[in-house]
Amino acid sequence: MQILQRGSTEFTARHQLDALPLTEMIAAHPVTPDLLGELAALARREIPGVRASERELAEFLRHDPESIFALCRGKRLLGGIAFLYLNCAGLDALLLDEFNLNEPPRQYLARPDEDAAAIYVWALVARGRGAVGLGNVAHAMRAPRYRAADYYAQPSSAEGRAFLGALGFAPLASFQPDLWWYQRPWNRLPEVLAPSLQSTTQFVKGSLADARH
Repeated sequence: MQILQRGSTEFTARHQLDALPLTEMIAAHPVTPDLLGELAALARREIPGVRASERELAEFLRHDPESIFALCRGKRLLGGIAFLYLNCAGLDALLLDEFNLNEPPRQYLARPDEDAAAIYVWALVARGRGAVGLGNVAHAMRAPRYRAADYYAQPSSAEGRAFLGALGFAPLASFQPDLWWYQRPWNRLPEVLAPSLQSTTQFVKGSLADARH
């Protein structure tokens, strides 16, 4: 997973992912074709190792138009977040480390008309107050297609792990190296719901950068 957050430190660990508040300050919506080139350039500029082109993002969106969200303040693009929506076979393959997350086979991705079995956080870049818009993205992920799907991510730095911990993720025992899991609150057993909703760590201030997976 690639994470980069620069600038504002308003985004803190006061809430877990599904409890992040909505905001009118930042708009979060599926990326439109006119923003693809700018978003690709932003990712290449801000995240070391990213080489995504506008053409590659367009191909990714052809499979699922809701797989990349843009974070904007007015007309200014502040960042974006990309997801892989996995089907049941894809979730099994993820846990067993059986496919390349850089080039996920279509057979493991949920169709646009199919409920997601898992949401894999593929990449995130946010400048300034852009990260505040994650609350709006989290709200979108509570739609029926995504509601039953837990989140997964694979950080590769201490900062990335702190970021995930701040959002309620925890390491998961699996064949996939350093896989982290966020269980949706409504999927948790009643006896573990209360403690798991408690914040575990403070959001790391400054920049966050992870190597690509």
